[in-house]
Amino acid sequence: MIKEDSGDETLYFCCKGCQGVYHLLKSEGLGSFYEKLGDRTIQPATLAIDISSSQLEKFDLEGFAKRYITTDSEGLNTIHLVIEGIHCSACVWLNEKVLHKTHGVLEASINYTNNKAKVVWNPLEIKLSQIIQTIQSIGYNAYPYDPKLQEERASKTRRSYYMRMLVAVFGTMNIMWLAVAHYAGYFSGMQQSFKDILNVAEFILATPVLFYSGWIFFRGAYYGYKNRIVNMDTLVASGASLAYAYSIYAMVSQRGEVYFDSVTMIITFVLVGKYFEVLSKKQAVDTLDHIMGTTPTEATLIKDGVKSIVSIENIQVGDTLELKAGEKVGIDGVILFGGASFDESSLTGESEPLYKQKGDAILSGSICLDSTVQYEATKDASNSLLTSIVTLLETSITKKPKIEQLANRISGYFSTTILVIALLTFIGWLYATGDFEIALITAISVVVIACPCALGLATPMATLVGISVAAKRNILFKEATFLETMAKSKRLALDKTGTITEGKPSVVFEKKIADYDHNLLYSLVSTSNHPISKGVRSYLLSSYESFVEYPLMSLKTVQARGVEAVCQGKNLFGGNSLYLEEHGVLVGNKESDNTLFFFAIDGILVTWFELQDTIRVGSKEAISNIKKLGIKVAMITGDREQTAQKVAIQVGIDEVYAGVLPHQKASQIDTFHNQGEIVVMAGDGINDTIALTSSDIAIAMGSGADVALSVSDVILMDESLERLYEAYLISRRTFQAVKENLGFSLVYNFFAVPLAVAGFINPLYAALSMSLSSLVVVGNSLRIKRIGFKNK
Repeated sequence: MIKEDSGDETLYFCCKGCQGVYHLLKSEGLGSFYEKLGDRTIQPATLAIDISSSQLEKFDLEGFAKRYITTDSEGLNTIHLVIEGIHCSACVWLNEKVLHKTHGVLEASINYTNNKAKVVWNPLEIKLSQIIQTIQSIGYNAYPYDPKLQEERASKTRRSYYMRMLVAVFGTMNIMWLAVAHYAGYFSGMQQSFKDILNVAEFILATPVLFYSGWIFFRGAYYGYKNRIVNMDTLVASGASLAYAYSIYAMVSQRGEVYFDSVTMIITFVLVGKYFEVLSKKQAVDTLDHIMGTTPTEATLIKDGVKSIVSIENIQVGDTLELKAGEKVGIDGVILFGGASFDESSLTGESEPLYKQKGDAILSGSICLDSTVQYEATKDASNSLLTSIVTLLETSITKKPKIEQLANRISGYFSTTILVIALLTFIGWLYATGDFEIALITAISVVVIACPCALGLATPMATLVGISVAAKRNILFKEATFLETMAKSKRLALDKTGTITEGKPSVVFEKKIADYDHNLLYSLVSTSNHPISKGVRSYLLSSYESFVEYPLMSLKTVQARGVEAVCQGKNLFGGNSLYLEEHGVLVGNKESDNTLFFFAIDGILVTWFELQDTIRVGSKEAISNIKKLGIKVAMITGDREQTAQKVAIQVGIDEVYAGVLPHQKASQIDTFHNQGEIVVMAGDGINDTIALTSSDIAIAMGSGADVALSVSDVILMDESLERLYEAYLISRRTFQAVKENLGFSLVYNFFAVPLAVAGFINPLYAALSMSLSSLVVVGNSLRIKRIGFKNK
């Protein structure tokens, strides 16, 4: 017994768990809960999950934090948890509400389909162990998401459902033998003593079905009552319990009919439906779990000539690592020694292995096929490509689309409304017929047939399947909300270089006007990551044998225009004609369909280049398919009008905006917005960042600039416009499934509930209908996987 002095009164608790829950309820304004029990000595908190301090301490350990917790630049912590005990959308609502009210918790979003929660908190205000304790105190349990352990836990859950389902099916089948004979009239004229024996037999069979197989519904209903919410479990438990209680009364008093068959059918049908729902959810999550579960956990570190196996969380930028044939790269880096072929198909969709040697970058998630290499880590584990992909997928399934938020608000009030309707139905039938049995059974049918579960599943199930299908196609949606937005878009804006074209222009012609030191140009273009500069640099490397990279001063880069610097007292300028003419360099009128790059020293033009980019394979067909969807396509590029028009004609784009600066690209996006259009923008460079930020959906190519990737909403890992077309197909099919699911759920309840109120449906068929409605929603969502892609 724990004694606590609290001002005017002394409080007694049987354990610290009860004490913690008492203060939680008080802080949430739910102190009246105890008064309603009538006895101040009764503490309902004893039914909360038993909390062990030693178990909670592990959540605050440094090793745990390194493995499961990420910290952003503002010092806020983020973790992905799996919450046990969630049965319906009301459970999601309860957990989110309690966490949002917890001091120090800034964000809590839970995905109903896989019970995964994203929690963001301030570690200076609250510990993770306290957050876990809060979740446990309202009747749920939480543990860190780990795909390797998740399968084990999922199997345990399936086994539990399976065992309960077997007991339920066994009891139901045996009771139904008796019930069928009874309904067929074979018991007519039977002596009451024999009926009593059969009733007792049904009672014996129904009891374990209700209290063992149906325990999960009672548990969920209890915590719903405790936290003042009405959920699906409340409806099932109350319907079955009322039928069970009345049947016992009828059996003992020998007045009226028993409904033990309805009790078992309610539990069995709903339990079977939940079991198939669990299997379907796991099937939908398998794709994401496969990606997340293949992340390497260890790497070979070489330090002072000694090799050791270490966790990838302990690897720092600059460490030297060894990679053997057959191993997956866990950390991004640059090869220092050796060469090997790498399989990047899981990242880019490229089926052919790529040979990489000293100086080449290797990406986490790729597989070393045929040799041993040593490389230097350029990123830590939390910032490497594969971890970034996993983080994006984890985040995407916790963000709720607006339509799901609306559905959750509706389902939050749905169950309470159904109980009120059932009560009114009971009163109405009792008043109209004067028959307590008919009134009760009709009210039970109303409670059982209503299905908030289908309404709660309508959106998250469809979006989860959509995200998993997209991930299989190397399309990464950062949030599920972007599926909805993209599905509504009718305007696509495309950058040219790196999006429609390969983004790797090569020099096809050089006109040298005067002799110059090629090292000056090499030093200048080496400072820029722009594709044009890279093309010129590659040309110089292939044209000259030796290079000296000079130090530069007063370096200045103007996006999409050019670069300038001072070297050895000389003013260097490189870029397009407008940029050089602004600095007093006489360029002249150079006619060409290709991209031009000019280089001047001290205001005098010394050479210029023609560069040609290759259009991405399949771009023309992809753009044609996108236009067939009713989407208007425009090209927005900083390149010359002549070059832009040439590419636009080749790929079938009629609307072209050329020679625009980065801020002008953003202005054009705003112009589309002013016309009432939802704009999708695809680009890959730094100069696209402002426009990407201005668009409703920003799409970046997987090899694009880091800043473009950071502001994007969708990433195309294999950089194909065919994937952009598929992103449209997936988003539209997913949004269509969401609307179909919501429409079905609303129509089902609109017709089913009045029919039950009118007495046309008994509890047996009500339970069957409820289960089938959930399975229809799940099955319709899984149809998203059947999208017909041209390129398999």
